[in-house]
Amino acid sequence: MDNNENRNRTDNRTGDWDIGEILLRLLVTAIVVGIAAFLTPGFTIDNLWSLILAAVVIALADYLIQKFTGVNATPFGRGITGFIVAAIILYATRFIVPGFNITVWGAIIGALVIGIIDVIIPGRAL
Repeated sequence: MDNNENRNRTDNRTGDWDIGEILLRLLVTAIVVGIAAFLTPGFTIDNLWSLILAAVVIALADYLIQKFTGVNATPFGRGITGFIVAAIILYATRFIVPGFNITVWGAIIGALVIGIIDVIIPGRAL
């Protein structure tokens, strides 16, 4: 095996995440969702554990949607499709995470707020 084959194998791993990327993504997601909940009417998170669990659920949902459909759930990065997917992910999270309370309008406004915060905070949130 020559060096070109090794380089091609490592270059093809762009879809794989290492533990550092996963932890950074969870941290950024938790920060962004926490800020969005604070700023958005109809969107509350009861405690820190609900926020952490919501960040895990949102990051996992985003990863699975991106993996299987190719749709990136970034509210401003992917236009209306990303915005709708982000709102759906937020609203669906309420059924999975206890203490994560959001209305339909809260999810829509929250996706907008997350899109704005995503522009300000480096990293990838939703």
